[in-house]
Amino acid sequence: MIQIVYCDDGHEQAWDEYVGRHEQGSFYHLFGWKRINESAFGHQTFYLAAMEDGQIKGVFPLVYLKTRLFGKILCSLPFVNYGGPCADDPSIDRLLIEEARSIVQQHGIKYLEIRGIRKLGGDLPTSEHKVSVTIMLDPNPDALWNAFKTGHRNNIRRAYKRGLTVRGGGVELLDTFYDILSVSWRNLGTPLYRKEYFARLMKAFPSETKIFVLDHHGVPVSAALNGHFRGVVEGMWLGALPKAREVESSYVLYWEMIKDACERGYQLYHLGRSTADSGGEAFKKKWNAFPTQLYWQYVVRNGAPIPQLNVGNPKFQLAINLWKMLPLSIAKAIGPLVAKGIP
Repeated sequence: MIQIVYCDDGHEQAWDEYVGRHEQGSFYHLFGWKRINESAFGHQTFYLAAMEDGQIKGVFPLVYLKTRLFGKILCSLPFVNYGGPCADDPSIDRLLIEEARSIVQQHGIKYLEIRGIRKLGGDLPTSEHKVSVTIMLDPNPDALWNAFKTGHRNNIRRAYKRGLTVRGGGVELLDTFYDILSVSWRNLGTPLYRKEYFARLMKAFPSETKIFVLDHHGVPVSAALNGHFRGVVEGMWLGALPKAREVESSYVLYWEMIKDACERGYQLYHLGRSTADSGGEAFKKKWNAFPTQLYWQYVVRNGAPIPQLNVGNPKFQLAINLWKMLPLSIAKAIGPLVAKGIP
């Protein structure tokens, strides 16, 4: 008989072993994210496991956000590209979702948001406004280079001639990465998480994370933080200073990260999620990447409509425009207080 267990640190090894061997398992499903969200933000978590005869048959990581601005939200998973249940069969998916539904009711939560790479069964309200854009890698990066369109290769060559270089590393590059991301997100009108979030991520996964910094004549202008798990590179965060657009830094930064992934033997590179048919998706497709539909599905209390907590909602446009005008010091000071409540 299947039982739903609320997991603690004692379940970490069995949880990660299950995620590591399951085809639906991803970097974001690893147990370390539980402690990261708890310690960096103070969020309560519910890491559900479906157990039978002492063996895990499915897992469902959930993070509970209690915010003054947006109310109570349960998400799998906030702040990252996707999450959702990882289970042996659809019947276990349903059991895990029903347990999550009971959490929603018990805590008076407005809604549960499941960010999935597959569409779950049942009648869950679904939004399909996001895609994940992925590159098939090759051990020889020249094979990818030769497959690019001539114009795209020329753009990369031209960008290199502007004095651009890329360095990769670990936590020693965190300050530079965060400084760039702070400017980039403020300019986009988006509050940024506290630096401690990224520090705890890199401490939890020192071998699975890598920072890339692009310099223009020795001065950092853009940076990215990637995750690595089971043959897949996850493009998680990327930021750029205004100078980066002027020198077309994205061409060099992306190509250097793609080469690094090829040379390290990875098979897939998820370039991160994009809004369908957006400029971001179009740029990623230049690398011969293909889009995969993401499914954001909901359990909503009292029959409410699907929530629209995203930058495309006109209700937030004034707040976004005002945030862009904030002095950087103020945005960095108050941003983390707001960002931790925006999944």
